[in-house]
Amino acid sequence: MERNSTFPIKLSELDTLRDEATSYLKSIEWEQGFKAKSRDNNKDNDSILLYLSKANGNHTSNVVSVSKSILKLKKRLLPNSVAIPLHLNQSLYALQEGITLAIWLKDSYFDASGLTMLNERKATFDSQQRREYDSKLQTATAFMLFGLAYYTLHLIKPYASDDLSVMKNKFSGIPELSLLSPLKGISSMLFYYDKYINHPEIITSDVAMADFTVVFFEAVLSEIQQRVASLEYTEVITDRTYKLEKSEFTISGWENIFEGTAKSVAFNEIKFEEIVGNRDAKHFARRLTERLMSYDFQAKKNPFQELGGFMPVFMGYGIPGTGKSMLIAAIATKLKEHCDVLDIPFLFHPMPDTLISTFQGGSAEKMVQWMKPMQDSTKLIFAPIDDAENNLQERTEQGVSAGVKEVIGVFLRYTEGAYAVNYGNSAIGLFTNLPEMLDKAVISRVQARFKIDGARTIPDFIDQDYLWWQKLEKTMPGFVNMKNPPDYTFLSQQGLAKNLGEILDAVEKPSEEKVLEIYNKTEAKYQDNQHLFYAQLYKNMQEAFPFFSSRDIRNIQSAVSLRLTDFDLPEQWFENPEHYFKKDYDTKFTMLQDLMNQNMKGLSFSDIRRQEVIRYIDNVATIADTDFKRKVAQRIHEMQVQLEARKQVDKI
Repeated sequence: MERNSTFPIKLSELDTLRDEATSYLKSIEWEQGFKAKSRDNNKDNDSILLYLSKANGNHTSNVVSVSKSILKLKKRLLPNSVAIPLHLNQSLYALQEGITLAIWLKDSYFDASGLTMLNERKATFDSQQRREYDSKLQTATAFMLFGLAYYTLHLIKPYASDDLSVMKNKFSGIPELSLLSPLKGISSMLFYYDKYINHPEIITSDVAMADFTVVFFEAVLSEIQQRVASLEYTEVITDRTYKLEKSEFTISGWENIFEGTAKSVAFNEIKFEEIVGNRDAKHFARRLTERLMSYDFQAKKNPFQELGGFMPVFMGYGIPGTGKSMLIAAIATKLKEHCDVLDIPFLFHPMPDTLISTFQGGSAEKMVQWMKPMQDSTKLIFAPIDDAENNLQERTEQGVSAGVKEVIGVFLRYTEGAYAVNYGNSAIGLFTNLPEMLDKAVISRVQARFKIDGARTIPDFIDQDYLWWQKLEKTMPGFVNMKNPPDYTFLSQQGLAKNLGEILDAVEKPSEEKVLEIYNKTEAKYQDNQHLFYAQLYKNMQEAFPFFSSRDIRNIQSAVSLRLTDFDLPEQWFENPEHYFKKDYDTKFTMLQDLMNQNMKGLSFSDIRRQEVIRYIDNVATIADTDFKRKVAQRIHEMQVQLEARKQVDKI
């Protein structure tokens, strides 16, 4: 069977299982284990954990009914209402549907794993067959509970609060979750769900029911995922995807997209005009925001992806103090402004500083949690990595920690490979002072790059000072007793460029000596308007720089495509979203094609291609050369220190 085959979950088959699911909600019986009974008995009598541990009273087992408990809640919350409140009703419905789908998944695993046949002849088992049967039964139970929690969360999350911190503080975990059999698994889970919702401090309002349901089943998912490593016979779970008929809902192995839910991080709002210099960086940032805003939420794709002008991974680099952090804030500010106007969810999702863990595997786990939100197709996502050289350092360097290697491994898998899902709604930005220190494989993922070089001209330095002293002048007029420059309007040179042609100097030949030699050697054989010229050039580059690969060629192609799509979206499209942003995908794509054709007037494809190729290969050599020079300078410094130390010793 093919790996990652997709199997349908048919609605008609679920209909036949719904009565069984309802019966679990009406009544289940569970006997608490000794550990659960005695858990946290030292706590105060009003503790929720103690309440859970004494849930059975003096009885060895207890029968509970979730559906009856919800009716009791309804009477407590709304004693004069006939109807069940919205969130109580939605929670009960989500749980019923979750159980129904879970039964289907359990039955599917029974058939696919051979557990059904084993079950029919368990009376004749030898010890090995008994062990196989018990192991498969545990795996079936785990997958059933995983599916139950996963689908319940899928249905109830839209009704829950954005901030669940209060409910999470109340929640004290699940004392026990049995995997011995499907019946015991679902009984233990529903038993504690029921006990929680009967506690007077948990459900204090209608929406609290949805909040608790989310927190509870997130805990179930976490518990199952912690125990996955100990399960056997999981191949028929991990090698396939189940898709619910007439729905976007899928279950693919033990993957948990809810691990990737994240809240937008607060940031200081900054306008592009407040950033001095950096014309290239500001222009790129504006293009990035326009391309992200073109994402179509219905089609779940971006027309700029088809045109080749979208950059899911990019890099901004420059010396310290040139405005990298300000640029990150400016991109986030512009995206949030547009999203607020268009009522689109926006996630500002910077990489945290505490990603590297001292525990083996901990860094990879944290990196997966950070990368997961980029697979969310329901919002626009900007994920900057500031000081990228700290977490994405060259792995072959001496002293690089295991944590850094784990982080890089996850980054590579999620940016290109089996895990790499990009709908055209998210962009990861690497910002660094030391691009030469980044791992070579990480750099090869970068599809667009720009320099962040800060103030470079006389107007830039004038404006940088102006942004400082004008605050004093505003609060104390006349205090800054200095003359303004003649014939210059402050900040007039800090506007955004219309296109890259206004920024980039025309380049005819590489500036790096080694690359120029390669270029001239290739040019002696072919002309630069021949396709063979570039094939030979790439081959020569690879011989000189062994890390130069096919991915670099794709990055060059992306750079050319970016130039071809380097056009402004008309201002009226932003003023009235109906003109473009709220149109269907095909219409948007056609409109962008028209703009692209207009933009090409007077431009030559071969000229653009030559210029972008030269810029890219120059950049490759610069990074490699800078790395070499840095190592040489470091070695010279060490020798100078050693020499000076010897001189000091001789004087003693």
